[in-house]
Amino acid sequence: MSKVISKDGTSIEFDRTGEGPPIILVVGAFNDRSTGAHLAKLLESNFTVINYDRRGKGASGDTLPYAIEREIEDLEALIDVAGGSACVFGYSSGANLALKAAVKGAAISKLVLYEAPVEGHDNNLVNQLSELISAGRRGDAVEFFQSKLVGLPDDVVTQLRNAPFRPYLEALAHTTVYDTRLVCEPPLREELVGISTPVLVVTGEESKDSFKQSNELLATDLPNGQYICLEGQNHHLEAPVLAPVVKKFLLS
Repeated sequence: MSKVISKDGTSIEFDRTGEGPPIILVVGAFNDRSTGAHLAKLLESNFTVINYDRRGKGASGDTLPYAIEREIEDLEALIDVAGGSACVFGYSSGANLALKAAVKGAAISKLVLYEAPVEGHDNNLVNQLSELISAGRRGDAVEFFQSKLVGLPDDVVTQLRNAPFRPYLEALAHTTVYDTRLVCEPPLREELVGISTPVLVVTGEESKDSFKQSNELLATDLPNGQYICLEGQNHHLEAPVLAPVVKKFLLS
């Protein structure tokens, strides 16, 4: 494991494996770099893979107050470590972060977005989550995110209270505020026209129709966007399915 110091002094921890052109993996809510580890393993024969813990997650630091701009600076610090330019793979809210970094002009050579939540949500959700975290109600924050952002049915949320990974979710509960900010504030359509980077937008066939439609529209709005829908897939990151898609796009 290695680390880089972001612009505001936050330590960002990462693993670097493989050889070839660099690619940085940016994962989403309730994820740390373990989420991207299988995909990293499948890509490292063709790429130098940087798989990192976003701030507040895993071994990385967390300097308050949070701002999306600071997360973009974290990604830019990793791009510098990679040599000044890199491909980026973004998953879920991490895809929104990668897209926002592209809007800001980060040196991203090619970008793959998997299941990017670009439909937008009520910004009041951020305030409600922040209040739960401030009150120390981490379990309630987990369930609020699962219900309001992920869209899980109430009975499923209740069942997950006793899941063996529940302590892990509660440990990361404060970062749901960060991911909700990213979900509630996707890039505006007029911002997308300035992205010259080739972008592959990917969704799973089993995701809801409105989600797929918003991603297809995103690809249309991007000057160099492409869209594909993967048969039999949903919001979960299935590395054996995604790795060939990522390789084909980035190496073409």
